[in-house]
Amino acid sequence: MKLFTGRAHPRLAKKICEYLGLPLGRAILGNFPDGEISCKIDEDVRGRDVFIIQPTCPSVNENLMELLILIDSFKRASADRITAVIPYFGYARQDRKDEGRVPITAKLVADMITRAGADRVLAMDLHTAQIQGFFDIPVDHLYAAPAIDEQLKNSLELRDDDFVVVSPDEGSIKRALEHIKRLGGRLAIIDKRRSSAEKTKQAHVIGQEVKDRLVLICDDMITTAGSICGAAEMMKRSGAREIHLAVTHGLFCAGAVERLQKAPVDGLYVTDSVPMPEDQQIPKLHLVSVAPLLGEAVKRIHRNESVSRLFV
Repeated sequence: MKLFTGRAHPRLAKKICEYLGLPLGRAILGNFPDGEISCKIDEDVRGRDVFIIQPTCPSVNENLMELLILIDSFKRASADRITAVIPYFGYARQDRKDEGRVPITAKLVADMITRAGADRVLAMDLHTAQIQGFFDIPVDHLYAAPAIDEQLKNSLELRDDDFVVVSPDEGSIKRALEHIKRLGGRLAIIDKRRSSAEKTKQAHVIGQEVKDRLVLICDDMITTAGSICGAAEMMKRSGAREIHLAVTHGLFCAGAVERLQKAPVDGLYVTDSVPMPEDQQIPKLHLVSVAPLLGEAVKRIHRNESVSRLFV
């Protein structure tokens, strides 16, 4: 087994290697003067089980192209099996045709990764579970919730009669129920209406009363933070005593950090599935490492053992 990384998130790759007790593989990556990506695998990988760790986070196009080039390099170097470890899978929002003349980019990217030569994919908290079906190769889908919930248990005092898990939209209900299964509490749902790619409006709260209760709002990602900050403000107006956010992918684009700092949020729990620059690490942020989870999944895939048992 050999692990390699692109330039998207080398810190996470090193943590995974530390968990497994393996050195990080040597690959030379750079750019030609016109911006094209250059790549050379700097060690023998013939007949090896290769894992490439590369979230397709911002800069999405650069990191995606680098992943494809790495896969092609290992394929041509006669690696026995190539697994693309993609903690954050970009281009996932457009996963269906909800209106005319739009692409299904999640399917397009799945086809590109398959065609480049990947034999399997290891992903975490895909935007929608159906994306697994877009690949013609095996996909192991991990969930960050157990790691986040362990951190929440250590940081907060959670009681069933005082704790409400809030889904910020109907698409996150299943995710909220998974948190409730491990942490307890009751469910509330926010009726969210989207007017454009950037603008959303929170209309109503459905389900459990949140007045004077500790509230946990869970979602798969924060990009601009508009939706989740709107959900937090709605919870505050509804009388919530404490408001915490639990999110897998913290992309933090276009003023997200400023919005989160101003929002009525007491705690923000985010994994390190994507890089988190120091200027984005605000005081209310709690960073949860998913390196042990990814490392254990890599080990199980290499040994042809069950990955789903990690979540039983």
